[in-house]
Parts: sequence; C-alpha cells; structure tokens
Amino acid sequence: MDSVVLIADLAHAARTAARSLSTATGSQRKAALEAIATALIERSNEILAANELDMASARSENMHPQMQDRLLLTTSRVEGMADGARQVAALEDPLGRTLKESTLPNGLHLRQISVPFGVIGMVYEARPNVTVDAAVILLMSGNAALLRGSSTARHSNEVLVKVMKDALATTGISPEVIQLVPSDDRSTVKALLTARGKVDLVIPRGSAQLIRMVVDEATVPTIETGAGVCHVFVDEFADINKALPILLNSKTHRPSVCNAAETLLVHKAIAPTFLPLALKALHDAGVVIHGDSTAQKVAEKFGVPSTLATEENWCTEYGILEMNVAVVDSVDAAADHIAKYGTNHTEAIVTENQGSADRFIALADCAAVMVNASTRFTDGEQMGFGAEIGISNQKLHARGPMGLEAMTTATWIVTGNGQIRS
Repeated sequence: MDSVVLIADLAHAARTAARSLSTATGSQRKAALEAIATALIERSNEILAANELDMASARSENMHPQMQDRLLLTTSRVEGMADGARQVAALEDPLGRTLKESTLPNGLHLRQISVPFGVIGMVYEARPNVTVDAAVILLMSGNAALLRGSSTARHSNEVLVKVMKDALATTGISPEVIQLVPSDDRSTVKALLTARGKVDLVIPRGSAQLIRMVVDEATVPTIETGAGVCHVFVDEFADINKALPILLNSKTHRPSVCNAAETLLVHKAIAPTFLPLALKALHDAGVVIHGDSTAQKVAEKFGVPSTLATEENWCTEYGILEMNVAVVDSVDAAADHIAKYGTNHTEAIVTENQGSADRFIALADCAAVMVNASTRFTDGEQMGFGAEIGISNQKLHARGPMGLEAMTTATWIVTGNGQIRS
C-alpha cells in the first residue's frame, strides 16, 4: 500500500477510536493503564522473546554496545515499563481542568479547559520502552497514538503494541487508539510527517540527526525533543566530595541517553585539586577523554590518556563513554562555553556558593539546571511525572520532561443567555 494512503488510514482509524477516549472518564482511562501494566507483566516472556530477535540482529550487525543497551529489554526493564504505566495512572487527570475562568460585563461566562490534541505521531529510534511510555501518556491525556519506531526494534514494538491492544480490548476504550506504523519502509516516516490535517502533532525522540530530519521535513506541527550536549561545571567553591560522584553519575550511569553529560568544565581555581581526581576517575570508568590544552597537560602529568579536543568534539553528543574536559576562568566563561556548544537541554553546576549558583542559573538558557545534582535527573519519572513522552529543549508550548499536562491543549467554553454581538 502507498505510504501516504497507509498513514491516512491509520490516522483515520485512530481518530475514530479516540472518541472512546474523549467520552471516557478519568477513572476509565486509569483502569486502561492498569490493564496495560498487568498485561506487560503477565506476557513478559513473550515480550523478551521478541526482543531477543531484535538483539540477535543487532549483534550480527555489530551495533555499538551502547546502542544495544538502548534496544535491550530485561525482566526488570519490562517491570519498569509496567511501573511507569501505573505511576501515570496514579497522577491527576489532566483533562477537563479549568485553566482560566471569568464572567464578562455582558454576562458571558468564559472557562478555558484542558483537552487532548487528538492524534499524535511519535517517531523514535531503537528504544522499545518508548512504545509503552508514549502510548500510556497519550492514552491518559486522551490522545490517539501513531507509533513509528525503528526497524531495529520491529519485533519488540510489534509485540508490545499487541499486548497493549489486547489489554485495551478488555476495557471500554477502543484498542485502535494505538496504531503501530510499519518500520520496514522509510517512506512511512515522511508520510507521517506530512500528514497535515490528519495528524495533529508529531514528536521525534532519538538522535540529533533524527530530530533535525523531523523538524526540517515535517509539515505537521512538531515538538522538538532535545539532543543532549550536557555539561557539568565544577565551580571554584565546589565540594569535591559531591563533585566527583555527580560527574561520574552524569557521564557513566547510562551514557547512551540524552541527559548524560558530554563535557566537564572546571574552574581554574579548583582545577589543580579536582582535575587529577576527575581525570583518573573517568579513565578508570572507561571514559575516553578529549581535553583542552590545560586538561591535556594535567592528564599527561598523571598518566591519563587523552586527545586534544576539536571543535567537533565540543558539540558532539557521544552517547558512549567519551567526554570533553576544559578549564575555564569563571562562571561566566563556563556559561559562554555552554552557550556556544550546548543544546539547551540540561546543565549542572557543583558549588557551595549561592551567588555562583544564581549566576549560572541566570546565564544557562536550557530546559533544566541542576545545582549539586546529576544531569541524569532530567527525567519524567525522576521528576514525578511518571513516564515521559520526551524531553523538549524548545521554548514553545512545552520545555523539559513532557508528561501528561504537556500533551494537552485548551478549549474555551463560552456560556451565554441569548447574548448577541452589536
């Protein structure tokens, strides 16, 4: 079937089915998510078997180990997806909230309420957990989902969608609110991105290249989720006992994700003490180091391998165990470096000085600023949103981790008693 026709058919089916969401109560949507969570656990063996087919292909094609980690599902990760669904179900219903309310002098009563977008397309790579995270957030916020994952996760995504649809079939919500877009033909991506009038919103989630492609080619409105060139700045007033674990957690906890740190910036006043410890700890953790000339000299002195960082290094989201290191003169110099090379995602400062923290916050134009905490906390679940649909680093509509509220828009309800406009 022609991809344009296919996407039109899937979008029509999703929009029609979404009527069962728009008329469902919050309790009914919550029950649907609970049903999905239960089904994920009960059918975890089936899910893991499908994932192993994808993993076997990834290994045979020599996919990078960090990318394989994104693709991999385990019993604990399936349990995590189910727990995420339950966390979303436990949140306050995002629909029908009164955002503004007033009565005009002519007697008209105005009320602005939260409502769903309608049909939302997701374009994402490798990570099959996004299939569940996106579906449950969109369901709870009253939206139908068109899910276009990557071919590398085809078997995993097919089973996950089947499990969720089967679970919905036991509820009053139509299973057709979730549609899986075939991933074996790249033309389906373009068809989804240009289905204006049929799809209300598209959200990309993945590499910088994927996000840029979606933003550049889409005629459907998009929310740009963020590439993550994130920085950890260790200020002259930092507590080294805090700074070292924050640095290591930011870089090594899960380097393949967008909130992992890619660059360490160290204030020159603390560099003689902190930099040798940091370089050795990063090297011991398996991190490949690219430093500026000052960092390189320290690395050489203490026997830590490094290469001279290039312009390309400073603006690269590695997604693997590589990191840039630079010494800067001040908070402002750190902010200048971040402004030049960052992606407006997450920036962290380690300091015991409130003035340094305040200035860093004021200068850091990004979705999230961490003060004495790991960059890894820019995450919907960690911030109490349950699962997340993605992390937006743009400035319109939503910014930062996007949960239920970010997946709603608004409608004005104007109630009168026969008023006409003169």
